[in-house]
Amino acid sequence: MSEVSWKPGPLDRGAKFYVAGHGGMVGAAIWRHLQASGFTNPDNLQIQVNVMDAAAKYKAERLLFMGSSCIYPKFAEQPIKEDSLLTGHLEPTNDAYAIAKIAGIMQVQATRRQYGLAWISAMPTNLYGVGDNYSGENSHVIPALIKRYEEARLSGAERVTNWGTGTPLREFLYVDDLASATLHLLEKYDGPQQVNVGTGTDLPIKEIAKLVANAVGYEGETDWDSSKPDGTPRKLLDVSKIKSFGWQPNIDLESGLKLAVADFRSKI
Repeated sequence: MSEVSWKPGPLDRGAKFYVAGHGGMVGAAIWRHLQASGFTNPDNLQIQVNVMDAAAKYKAERLLFMGSSCIYPKFAEQPIKEDSLLTGHLEPTNDAYAIAKIAGIMQVQATRRQYGLAWISAMPTNLYGVGDNYSGENSHVIPALIKRYEEARLSGAERVTNWGTGTPLREFLYVDDLASATLHLLEKYDGPQQVNVGTGTDLPIKEIAKLVANAVGYEGETDWDSSKPDGTPRKLLDVSKIKSFGWQPNIDLESGLKLAVADFRSKI
C-alpha cells in the first residue's frame, strides 16, 4: 500500500480544490477566502454522502472535515480541550447531529491509519456572519436575535421576549475567521486529533442580546421567558492548539454583528 507524504507548507494556488456545501454560510466563506488567497482552479460539485470515500479512493492528499463544538459532552470541563471528545453525555437536543459529526472525525482518523493520507478535522465554535440562516423556525442564536430585534425596531414594538434565562455563556466566531483558520490548518497542521477553532472568550446570552439590539438600533426593553430551555450552560473552546500554529481571529463580535446586520437587511 502506497502512502502519500505531506509536509506543512503553502498549498498550490493553481491546484483544484473542492468545498462541500459552498452554498451555505461556512462553505461560502471558505470559498471566498480561498479565492482571495489566490486559488484559481475551483472544481465544486454537488454534495454527496460518499465525499470521503471518493477522496480516499483517489488518494486526495489533503481533506479537512468540519466538525462542531456542539459534539463535545454537555458538561465538559471548561474551556473545552480537544481530548474532551467522547468523555461524557451529549446535549440531548442535538445528539443525533453530534453523533454524525463524531462519525466523520472517526472516519478521518481511520483513513489516516489505513491510507496514510494527511487528512484533518477542525472543530469550530458557534458561527455567525454573512450567509447565515435568518429563518424564524430553525436559525441559530445570533441570526434569530438579529431578526427579532430588527423586526421589533421596524414595527415600533416596545418589548422583545427571548427564550431562556439569558445566563448561559456562549462563544461566537465570525464565519470569515473560520475560513481563514481552515486554510491555515491545511497549510500548517497534520495530525489525527481535531483542532478547536474559536476566539477563546465567551459572554452571557443576555450580553450578546444587548450587543445585537445595539447593532440594529433597537431601543426597547427585553424580557426573558425562563419556561423555555437554556441548553448547555457553557460552551467555550480551548483554542491554545490552533494559536500555537500562529492563527488568531481578526473580527471582534461588535464589528462582526454590524456586518451580519447589514447582511440580514440586504436580504429583506
